[in-house]
Amino acid sequence: MKPGYREIYQRYRQNIHDGVLKPGDRVPSIRLLAQELQVAKKTVEAAYAVLVGEGYLVSRGPQGTCVNPALTPVPRLADNAPAAVHEGGPLACESEGYLRPGIPSLDCFPNKKWLLLCARATRAMRPEEMVNPPVAGYAPLRAAIASYLTISRGVTCTADDIFITSGYRGNLLLTLQALLGPGESVALEEPGYFMGQRLLKTLAPALHPVPVDDEGMQVAHLQRHCPNARLAIVTPSHHSPLGVTLSLPRKQQLLAWASAQNAWIVEDDYDGEFHYTRNVLPSLKSLDTDDRVIYIGTFSKTIMPSVRIGYLVMPRAARHAFLDRGALLCGGQPLLMQKILAAFLSGGDFYTHLKKMRALYARRRETAIRALHAVFPGVFATPLEDGGMHVVAYLTTATCDEALARVWHQHQLQVSALSPWYLLPDKRYGLIIGYTNLRSYDEALALLTRAAADTRALLTGAR
Repeated sequence: MKPGYREIYQRYRQNIHDGVLKPGDRVPSIRLLAQELQVAKKTVEAAYAVLVGEGYLVSRGPQGTCVNPALTPVPRLADNAPAAVHEGGPLACESEGYLRPGIPSLDCFPNKKWLLLCARATRAMRPEEMVNPPVAGYAPLRAAIASYLTISRGVTCTADDIFITSGYRGNLLLTLQALLGPGESVALEEPGYFMGQRLLKTLAPALHPVPVDDEGMQVAHLQRHCPNARLAIVTPSHHSPLGVTLSLPRKQQLLAWASAQNAWIVEDDYDGEFHYTRNVLPSLKSLDTDDRVIYIGTFSKTIMPSVRIGYLVMPRAARHAFLDRGALLCGGQPLLMQKILAAFLSGGDFYTHLKKMRALYARRRETAIRALHAVFPGVFATPLEDGGMHVVAYLTTATCDEALARVWHQHQLQVSALSPWYLLPDKRYGLIIGYTNLRSYDEALALLTRAAADTRALLTGAR
């Protein structure tokens, strides 16, 4: 079988870790390696792009690509050390792994166009742009994001309303610092995004978990049990992780709560672009007439995680607070990546890519669900939610999802257990399974079959 980009990536990463490839060593050109492996150039381009993004390789333009000279040399343990990583080795699963939630389809990303934009932006950097970047972000990127949000998400905003951050953590940290006073508390969905929970535990003195049902956050619970909450964090378009959508009555109820309490709402629209059986839903922010919603997003799901760029729409009444705190906390994001993103968005390539990914992910989701039930009949229930980049597979008769996730990790299936996403004792149990990089039904079957015997043994013992 011809190697895919993941296998090529893993081989190079392992060779660098083992010292087979040393800092400064040149690697074959994309064209030559594609010919040698008899694969498409795009496959090699995808593997090289990930390696460059993670810092293993460095592209030197006409001089070719080499192992990053800044890496620490690794001594060879033996002259006959293996030259290629065994698929599923421990180093491979640390970085990528299969079925990992939240990773976009890297094999179908327009790498050639992206690399062209990277080269153009690098050549166009002027000396005056090599000092401190603008605190709120590169103006053309802010304008491109404002245009995208207005057209695609129904968020009426201008470039002056956009603040460029370092990603999800940067969005959340800046918002809390700009809007919360000492001792003020935060409401969040139960279950909720585990990285957000961990960050909030270090920043907010009091957290109020608000249960989620089939209509999203139970706003009535928020009103009754969290009267002092100053800010609520929600994922209304596609709840993380359960996938439900906040109903329109509850959206209206939540907005009314914020206005009455003089509180704020953070709308985390982490994958709102990906809906498959109906049109993309308008954002909560599009219904906000009192400017109480802070809309946040990143490019980690729509482009790639290594971009490390996020954005938020500042409420105009608190714009100065965001700008002041932003200057203190981060001082602006690196300019080069912002220029590349601005070109990708303003040139129309971003919209074309999203349209392609919606169709691709819809097919791959169906593939994942079919394969899951074929390998594990009766073990999981998979209610079909409209959209997203992962499937929640609820265990039908067991509660050992954390142990099960560990078993799957041993087979390099980087799924997440559902129960740790809850803060309260009343939990549901299952696995969160990413499907965006599944290329075929046969591949899905092969991957899931890896863990079949150990899964059945664990579930039999759990009973």
